[in-house]
Amino acid sequence: MAGAMQSVHAHPPELARSAHELPCATTFSGAGAPPEIPVIDMSSPHAGRAMAGAAREWGIFQVVNHGVPVEAVSELQRVGREFFALPQAEKQRYAMDPSSGKTEGYGSTLQRDGPDGKKTWADFLFHNIAPPSAVNHAVWPESPEGYRAANEAYCAHMRRLTRTLFERLSAGLGLEEGAMAEAFGGDEVIFLQKINFYPPCPQPDLALGVAPHTDLSTLTVLVPNEVPGLQILSNGRYKAVLHRTTVSKEKTRMSWPVFLEPPTEHIVGPHPRLVTDEYPAKYKAKKFKEYKYCKINKLPQ
Repeated sequence: MAGAMQSVHAHPPELARSAHELPCATTFSGAGAPPEIPVIDMSSPHAGRAMAGAAREWGIFQVVNHGVPVEAVSELQRVGREFFALPQAEKQRYAMDPSSGKTEGYGSTLQRDGPDGKKTWADFLFHNIAPPSAVNHAVWPESPEGYRAANEAYCAHMRRLTRTLFERLSAGLGLEEGAMAEAFGGDEVIFLQKINFYPPCPQPDLALGVAPHTDLSTLTVLVPNEVPGLQILSNGRYKAVLHRTTVSKEKTRMSWPVFLEPPTEHIVGPHPRLVTDEYPAKYKAKKFKEYKYCKINKLPQ
């Protein structure tokens, strides 16, 4: 990381974004205050309707009074911060190695070229947290103390919260409350916990922490550092929001997204109840692993 940070002073082409992706070109600069994403109070009797409207119009919303204890979020953040404060050699013990089939663990986009040959300014750690059949504790850090307990506790809250979100988003489509969760795999839906770590960047006007993209997942629940609340991104019939991450010259930024994905062999496609002569299917039904391959390689769906 240190070597890469020093090299940014030389404007290396692999870190400098193209003109249309520079932070100054993709940050709101209109007159007045920037638009604010919807904030939804989950204790409100109108939360479901507001949630469905925000998912259609924005593809993203923030929820409050969501029932996830502050202590659970704080402990998740503590162990995440302490992991990235460990010596590099200790973090490398958990390094991912896709060439050998190890697709979970610690990694750095500073060491990886994207499809356009560009690199982003970020380290990360990710691993499955549910269901039990998808969890490999060998890739979970042993340090800092309490890492496993914090992630397992947070996962329990995420399973409850996302069940409620699916129910309300299903109702917003005119479906039974359990329809959306069942369509994406039911109890076998994969919960993937990720920690994004964006250290101070000497020239943040040239780099990005994450390039513009939409998520692969069915649903993403994100908790950032120093910002209260949770942000929800949805795919499928609801809008999938394009987003990216900027970096700071003075401060470290971190985020803790949980991605919900169908099992790889699960068939995904438009819900039969949502396909009519007036609204024909926009996507072909296929295995999630096939959808994922097309998405990563930017092939037609």
